[in-house]
Amino acid sequence: MPGWKPMTSPTSPALPRERTPNRGGPLLDRLVTVPGRHGRVTHVEHVPARQAGQAQWPSWVPPQVREGFEGLGIQGLWSHQSEAADLVHRGQNVIIATGTASGKSLAYLVPAVTEALSGGTVLYLTPTKALAADQLRSVSALGVQGLRAATFDGDTPHEERAWVRRNANYVLTNPDMLHRSILPRHSAWTSFWRRLRLVIVDECHGYRGVFGSHVAQILRRLRRVSAKYGASPVFFLASATASDPATTGMRLTGLQMAEVTRDASPRGTTTVALWEPPLTDLRGEGGAPIRRAATAEAADLLADLVVDGVRTLAFVRSRRSAETVALTARGHLEDAGVPLADKIAAYRAGYLAEDRRLLEKALRSGDLLGVATTNALELGVDVSGLDAVLIAGWPGTRASLWQQAGRAGRDGQDALAVLIARDDPLDTYVVHHPEALFGRPVEATVLDPDNPYVLAPHLCAAAAEVPLTEADLEIFGPSAAGVLDDLVADGLLRRRPTGWFWTSRDLAAGLADIRGSGGSPVQIVETDTGRLLGTCDEASSHTSVHTGAVHIHQGETFVVDELDLEMGVALVTPGTPDYSTFARDVTDIAVIESLRSHALGPGELHFGSVEVTRQVVSYMKRRTSTGEMLGDEPLDLPPRSLRTKAVWWTLPPESLPPGIGDLGGAAHAAEHASIGLLPLFATCDRWDIGGVSTELHPDTGRLTVFVYDGHAGGAGFAERGFGNAVAWLTATRDAIASCECGHGCPSCIQSPKCGNGNEPLSKRGALELLDVLLGGSVQRSASR
Repeated sequence: MPGWKPMTSPTSPALPRERTPNRGGPLLDRLVTVPGRHGRVTHVEHVPARQAGQAQWPSWVPPQVREGFEGLGIQGLWSHQSEAADLVHRGQNVIIATGTASGKSLAYLVPAVTEALSGGTVLYLTPTKALAADQLRSVSALGVQGLRAATFDGDTPHEERAWVRRNANYVLTNPDMLHRSILPRHSAWTSFWRRLRLVIVDECHGYRGVFGSHVAQILRRLRRVSAKYGASPVFFLASATASDPATTGMRLTGLQMAEVTRDASPRGTTTVALWEPPLTDLRGEGGAPIRRAATAEAADLLADLVVDGVRTLAFVRSRRSAETVALTARGHLEDAGVPLADKIAAYRAGYLAEDRRLLEKALRSGDLLGVATTNALELGVDVSGLDAVLIAGWPGTRASLWQQAGRAGRDGQDALAVLIARDDPLDTYVVHHPEALFGRPVEATVLDPDNPYVLAPHLCAAAAEVPLTEADLEIFGPSAAGVLDDLVADGLLRRRPTGWFWTSRDLAAGLADIRGSGGSPVQIVETDTGRLLGTCDEASSHTSVHTGAVHIHQGETFVVDELDLEMGVALVTPGTPDYSTFARDVTDIAVIESLRSHALGPGELHFGSVEVTRQVVSYMKRRTSTGEMLGDEPLDLPPRSLRTKAVWWTLPPESLPPGIGDLGGAAHAAEHASIGLLPLFATCDRWDIGGVSTELHPDTGRLTVFVYDGHAGGAGFAERGFGNAVAWLTATRDAIASCECGHGCPSCIQSPKCGNGNEPLSKRGALELLDVLLGGSVQRSASR
């Protein structure tokens, strides 16, 4: 920003300083003493250091495996690694859920390599191809004779695939390839299946919501196919720190899981700061004040830290933001005459593996001091020796926060982590309520394998792979029998005395869009060249690739020229807009069935099935650097209907506060704020959920506020809100009350998705409604 100055005195050389121990606290002190930054740090927490336990090898590890690891400088396993590896070696399914840099990969690599060398085969699953490639390099670096590891994904040449099927004893792939290729063509893998001993599911905390529910059914299909060939593999799940990991593992695989959660790896002290950017003179909708962008703050801090010789990662929310933060930080240094601009880079999608390795090497060596990267790429960044991490915007879950913060201090030295709040209700809440982050367990992973919209296509795929029998119903869960009846009635499956059979010659796996929410795919095509960039499902196209949308692909920015739903194509042109876009919709909702309910204050809380009719009506442009609203453009798109799950609360007329004024605006504001806070209690993003509010709903006859899952059949988020309603709605109330604005702003009650232009909204009315609903008995001293 104009006026940025490096953290050095005018007479001192603007060069990297020597690294010193115990840097986290002093580094933060230097950041906050820069003129104009008073009051931006809302809380500081010191996470104490942890000493390493003794490392040793289990007695069953073969000499050649031990020698391979020792050749890489690994002298043994820490106790948590050894515990997990021993469980697998004894045939027990296990999930290890420990922090970043705790060596989870070593915990499964040792038993996996041992199994492969003893005549078995191993299947490794990861959410990303990049991580599979990294793991392949790690396995290959062991140099163990007889270990034949190979990736099998969309990039594997066809001439190599036959070799992998016949010869590899350690296959690395992803759920997409398992779903669409390996399981449907299982007969080509006969030898591999017969010897399958171990299935590794890495980064399993990423399998949540609808995607996680699909993966859960894919793993059940994997178990059936393995059983056909006489195999019963052990499952090893690796996760970031998670709440109740054994339950998560059981929901994902359908199998009982032992859990390993005690982390014996060494760590230095980490100083964690919560940072709130200041309000600016800019005004948004309704004259609401706008905070300085988190990315602008991150660029300033990144430049400061680079000047101080601090190796830093800055996590941001988008690929474009990664480029912007790096470019802005470099610009600060150049404008100030500091010769360090070449020490900063962006780490984004589209880099070749060789380029990524060079970048990581430069960061480790100190040739590169600052890197801006996206949250989505955190799996691909494999660096140690970092001093600081900047997190521009709440990353979605406490688990992700600690995953990213844990990138600093990875070689045991002390570190600094700074969470910079965006202009968003949840971000504002967490930086003013540190008790929501510290001293609390991380979230449980939310997924719903019994969702009939997920289960149905996988039952078809399973029947096509191996005809289903009565005995299989237990594998697929309690909803399977009813869904099978519906599939027979629809003609997709045929019932015979021996079981259920797939009726079509088409590939049954094509019925399940595991990373989308259904509907025919819309192709995203570059207008001038005809190049196919990718696809998205029809439902998502209304909000992500509508006409005028800014679309980012592989680090490149495009503007959508036209969305043609009849042709199923979105035409895009490369561009460099200085704004982002947000689709806005209007929504109606009808109650189908209340499945569970109970009293809440003078009102009622419900969880059940609803039908949502939603129509995208416009999109908003916001300047990327400042958050300033640039305009609202109309769209002409058809309405869409969705049957899903929702949580809703009602208040009877006699309980409403007298003189509340704008009742509709009060409910509307409470709805927006509750959507913003639900991700703190369910592992979702605010874009995964939606809401509707009305002062008199026809199905309830009362003032009603709904929050619903944005996926057919539900994704488990609304159900988690129902189960944590008091804590969730109390946090919502406190977030509104603690915001320093007068009448409502993006940090508390305004929503970028609102199809009504954030009108009407009543901040005071929302507080009064929530006080009535919560009975006025909840302690809120922290927010007053």
